[in-house]
Amino acid sequence: MRPILEELYSGNIYPFEQILPQDPEYRPLNRKISDARQIWKEKLSEDDYRQLEELLNWQCQSVSMEATAAFIYGFKLGAMILMEVLTGKGELVRGGD
Repeated sequence: MRPILEELYSGNIYPFEQILPQDPEYRPLNRKISDARQIWKEKLSEDDYRQLEELLNWQCQSVSMEATAAFIYGFKLGAMILMEVLTGKGELVRGGD
């Protein structure tokens, strides 16, 4: 196995594509969403459904941006924690510097 930094540089690591929630309610929830979309597709005119799809796409883009920001924040926080551990700053005593 190649070092993780080489894999990342080579484009072989895709966190967003590899993360799949393990919550047992995830797949049933997505099935409900898919079923509801189909119902709305049948109820709405073609133009109204196109507008609904556009709205849902905007919402997906927004959620994606939030997930990206959360990933970046979590990564930075983890790196800061690791730096603190490795440098010994903030030792495990109260008021320690």
